[in-house]
Amino acid sequence: MTASHDETWAVILAAGSGSRIAQAAGGRAKQFLPWQGVPLYWHSALAMLRSNVVHGLVFVFPERQLHRETERLRALTREYDLTLPWLAVMGGALRQDSVRQGLAALPSMVQYVLVHDAARPFATPGLIRRVRAALGRGVEAVIPGLPVNDTIKLVEDGMVRETLPREKLAAIQTPQAFDLTSLRQAHAAAQENKLLVTDDAAMLENLGKNVLVVTGERGNVKITNPEDLALLSSVTMPRLCVGMGYDVHRYGPGRPMKLGGVSIPGGPEVTAHSDGDVLLHALMDAMLGCAGLGDIGQHFPDNAEAYDNISSAVLLDQVHDMLHSAHVRICHVDMTIVAQKPRLSPWRDEICKNVARLLQLDRRQVNLKATTEENMGFTGRVEGIKAYAIVSALCHLPQLSDTDKEDA
Repeated sequence: MTASHDETWAVILAAGSGSRIAQAAGGRAKQFLPWQGVPLYWHSALAMLRSNVVHGLVFVFPERQLHRETERLRALTREYDLTLPWLAVMGGALRQDSVRQGLAALPSMVQYVLVHDAARPFATPGLIRRVRAALGRGVEAVIPGLPVNDTIKLVEDGMVRETLPREKLAAIQTPQAFDLTSLRQAHAAAQENKLLVTDDAAMLENLGKNVLVVTGERGNVKITNPEDLALLSSVTMPRLCVGMGYDVHRYGPGRPMKLGGVSIPGGPEVTAHSDGDVLLHALMDAMLGCAGLGDIGQHFPDNAEAYDNISSAVLLDQVHDMLHSAHVRICHVDMTIVAQKPRLSPWRDEICKNVARLLQLDRRQVNLKATTEENMGFTGRVEGIKAYAIVSALCHLPQLSDTDKEDA
């Protein structure tokens, strides 16, 4: 990403002791628990990357684990091709101390910041985008929240003092988005007045600032108590699913050639409504096929003005979010490009790496082949290009009970 003076960075808080859960987790703090092969905090980093609105990350760790986790971050960055710049800093005794030290580490070009608890590994890129986008509505803080379903009572010494109107209550989550200058001022005021809070928005509220609440996510659960560890175990039986995608584009005056999100210098222009990336279009159809979600024409009509010359990588990210919501996890991608020209071998590896980055896969999970049709057909006459994609995935759906099977 190109540096500017209004960048958005995220501070990922992983400095807590996690005392309520450590005994059940073998003595480890919750943010370091392994889930899907990586520590819990890394899932937040990947969600920030996939949101496409975050320009860099600051990880905040306990002092005694700062060096070890910094080394682990370097290894994870290489393995997962994390393209965002990042820093790791030492946290403080309290959550707000850790936030303040994370804010102090932000580069000078940062204007907006997201603060996120590493113990919320299920936050999606869509939520991150929603929170960040709302910051442009003339407010200095945006927080995600959910309506409260239960009746809430104010209790003192075991006795009910008041029943609170739940229609005015919200359960607040992270990430929370802030204007960086305002948040730093709020932290300074809280430190001077010895104000203790459980989230950063409360500091701005204390200064009389407006805090906007946007819709959070039910799945954005915070791992807090021992019973929450069950959320990190698969409670469903994963099933193999396969999707196949196909797309074709005509050569002609229109869009510069892109394949897999990579520009192909000297390649023929293509006629298309979006940016004309035939490979990503085939890939999206294959992904949607895995989840039984139709095709890209249903979700992104080619006569809709909103998709005129839109980046196919942006659409791919939305499809990836759909798969996440459908509990579908991609295991492998195999793609084939059919074209008489251009010759694609010089860009094969770059395309594979970019597709792996877009889908948060290891490079070894992405394969690309290119072939011609021996001068036959419309591709052989250099009238166009076509692409095939096959996506293999694991679908984490619950086993059907006998009653469910009968209903089906």
